[in-house]
Amino acid sequence: MGLIRLLINDPAAFFMLAVLLLYSVILHELAHGWVAFKMGDETARWLGRLTLNPIRHLDPIGSLMLLIVGFGWAKPVPVNLENIPQPQRRKGLILVSAAGVTANILIAFLALLLWRLLAPEPGGLLYQVLYLLSYINILLAAFNLIPIPPLDGSKILMGFTPESFNRVLIQIEPFGFFIVLGLLLLGALNPVISAFQYAIITFISLFLPG
Repeated sequence: MGLIRLLINDPAAFFMLAVLLLYSVILHELAHGWVAFKMGDETARWLGRLTLNPIRHLDPIGSLMLLIVGFGWAKPVPVNLENIPQPQRRKGLILVSAAGVTANILIAFLALLLWRLLAPEPGGLLYQVLYLLSYINILLAAFNLIPIPPLDGSKILMGFTPESFNRVLIQIEPFGFFIVLGLLLLGALNPVISAFQYAIITFISLFLPG
């Protein structure tokens, strides 16, 4: 039952996985706020969210889901695109939305690069940490690329689509969580997530040595 069983059977492995999951999600959200800040929106900084302090980012429901099913989320870092000058606003939407996914892909790349360079002993602690770090971040990136609100993929898409289509996505967003959850339970999103995972792994492989 998610991480609860792991906590009972192997507390050390639970702690390691929980920390990796937690900070992978936090860095995903932090990336959104940092890019928005660089583009002129200081909302995240004003609210004290440009920090690695996990307490500032923990979401009660997301943390509970992490324990129950092994997959959760942090509180979204607040972003106000109205603070980005109008000529840059659509570009800002794309860059801010893509920042979280980019952070996860970068973390996965660094983990796999270290795995390739250090060649850790199979089954050892370093082997497990690097494997889990790459796996978790590739999965997070793939999941967030799904173009259903409120996931990042929908916001990236909105940066390229006309306002009439974007209004439809905005209307869907209040129900998006339940739509995504329902599709996940039905297994309908598995092929989409797998396709994104394959694309991400292929992309990362282009930059790994020999």
